[in-house]
Amino acid sequence: MHRGYHITNIERPFPGDSVLISVTDLYGVIIDANDELVMVSGYQRDELIGQTHNLLRHPEMPNAMFDDLWDTLKHEYSWRGIVKNRCKNGDHFWADEVITPIYQNGEVIGYRARQTKADNHSINMAQGLYTHLQSPASKSRFI
Repeated sequence: MHRGYHITNIERPFPGDSVLISVTDLYGVIIDANDELVMVSGYQRDELIGQTHNLLRHPEMPNAMFDDLWDTLKHEYSWRGIVKNRCKNGDHFWADEVITPIYQNGEVIGYRARQTKADNHSINMAQGLYTHLQSPASKSRFI
């Protein structure tokens, strides 16, 4: 779990028809973000650009999920998951996220993340899994 980030237990309203888009380089540094991501996250565009996507990572997200994400992307596959993001003010929003490689001349040059509002069933399933992954018994199996 990340330390030092202020968090609240308040879920940020996330319009169901919004699509949040970000583009990163190969290292997860944000190079573009659409207006919807700026609005929902509470960050200004210039606060997002140049920062790693971890800026939005909620501290309750398990490391194992991000290990899977990067392993999947390293093999040039798209990744999909339910993600709890942290807003600038410490609130959070749940998103159904799809991350796909961006190709140029046959080589991966970055990634495009597309986030839509996660449904309640998916959120409940993800919360249960993430709580399990954060438990001490679960962590011992990943060592």
